[in-house]
Amino acid sequence: MVHLYMFMFAVIASLVLAGPVPAREQRTRLWQPNFDGFWINICNYLPHSVKSFCSRDRVMQYPTIYTPLGPANGIVDTPFVNRFVVRYASAQRWQPSAMATTWQLPGAVNISTLPPMCPQPYVSDSTYSEDCLAMVLYVPTSPTDVSCIPTLVWIHGGSFMVGSASNPGLDGSALAQATGSIVAVIQYRLGALGFIAPNGETNLGLKDVVNGLQFLHQVLPSFGGDKSKITLAGQSSGANMIRALLAVPSAQSLFQSAILQSDPMDYGFLSVSNQQQLQDYFVSLLPCQVSDIACLNALSVDEIVNVIGLNQFFNASQIVAAATQMEPMRVVNDGSFITSTLDSSSPFPAVSKTILLSNVKDEAGYITYGNLPNPVPQSEYQALVDASFGENRSQLLLNIQSYAVETSTVSDYRPQLEMLGTDSVFRCATWTFARNWVSHGGTAYVGMYTVGASYPGNSQVPYCTQPGVVCHQDDIEIVFGTVENPTAAQSALIAEMQARYKSFMCDWDPNPPGTSYPEWQAAGTSDVNAILFGSSGEAPIGACTPELWGSSIEYDYQLFDI
Repeated sequence: MVHLYMFMFAVIASLVLAGPVPAREQRTRLWQPNFDGFWINICNYLPHSVKSFCSRDRVMQYPTIYTPLGPANGIVDTPFVNRFVVRYASAQRWQPSAMATTWQLPGAVNISTLPPMCPQPYVSDSTYSEDCLAMVLYVPTSPTDVSCIPTLVWIHGGSFMVGSASNPGLDGSALAQATGSIVAVIQYRLGALGFIAPNGETNLGLKDVVNGLQFLHQVLPSFGGDKSKITLAGQSSGANMIRALLAVPSAQSLFQSAILQSDPMDYGFLSVSNQQQLQDYFVSLLPCQVSDIACLNALSVDEIVNVIGLNQFFNASQIVAAATQMEPMRVVNDGSFITSTLDSSSPFPAVSKTILLSNVKDEAGYITYGNLPNPVPQSEYQALVDASFGENRSQLLLNIQSYAVETSTVSDYRPQLEMLGTDSVFRCATWTFARNWVSHGGTAYVGMYTVGASYPGNSQVPYCTQPGVVCHQDDIEIVFGTVENPTAAQSALIAEMQARYKSFMCDWDPNPPGTSYPEWQAAGTSDVNAILFGSSGEAPIGACTPELWGSSIEYDYQLFDI
């Protein structure tokens, strides 16, 4: 038998030395352009009975995949997943990015390190670079279902101001292994460099992501991925980015389905007039004339991000009320790239994609209890509702049972404030979107997390660490399977969500066959059938009826007509 294996060795060696590997072979063999890599790949083809001939210290740490854009060098992230970092596009300051035409590493990094963040406030300037248009690919080495190797493209959140592919919990190796999918975590320009520009360019950060999707279409087949099964997924402003991409006609062929987690849909996209006012204010902060390109390019990144950008962020809502205090810089409905608001403030287009929409139970918990650490009495509660929603909406809201002033003595109205914030910004707005999506031809599945994992930083607000509380971002590590020391309930939900995501990415149905998970029904035009993740049944409707939010009580995007 050993002679047979040596013969096999000689045959494979002759194929490697004869020339390039055929396209189909490139999808499965990780040929390394040096002797160690060559030897390890041969060892991968030998049965266990003779693998003792292969030295244990020759473990393949640097796999290489040959793509149409050049060789992709990566590392072994786990025994079952390889990790590749790549620059997918490049851009001059405040100019549209251009897709990369060769496989390259971003900035001054090597294949074993994660890419530098895009410039953002509150972090050391040694951790970011303007050369940041990068993605991290987590590629399973032995997917159990080779008939379907989809790709999940994760778009991080952070109010369009902060975040990166190296955010806590975004290691995609566990998710890639569990779902048999390629997980691509993408970065894009943020804040004053990505969403406001002195030359009037808009949606630069969003256009970066489109270039990332086009890049993936070039390289996915080399990794074994099916470019006809690309699902976008993201949380918070990342989900907002996905909603914007659903309104970009030129991007529709680049992905087939979408998962939107905790999208603050109440805010809507900015209008062109809103953006113009914000741009005028931004220009007034610059120490340069708009026409002086040399001066603009000479500005330090630190000044743009930590001085000018933060000034814009904190004061934008005073310039344009629709900008809000949470997402004053965001995507713009420019009428050419983005052609619909995807809400009731403009005609809703015909749609066909299948989407998943989810919220966590206590979306507004961090903001409410973080900003209000002490109990809120009745008089202060009414004043806060008036200030937040205006007199007309406030009167209507305080007559709704969920938010009403109790006749009995209540010493703390923060629970009502938290519910009001969760419903208005997240949950009810999401349910309204689901009904609109279904009414215009699409399919939507809606859910709510009742079990989560406290995301790093949420522990600063004691409320978010209480048993049974699931604050904004607490779904991220559940989906990625990166919870440290998970409880039994967390482990069960991780397995369920990853199974549902795998089924959805392959068949656009989040009900995996052969499992005992509850049936997740698609939303209808009135009842959205919002399933509970982590407990049984469906989410209570409360004030999220078609007759209340979005109808008698306007969302912000309706109030500001954006």
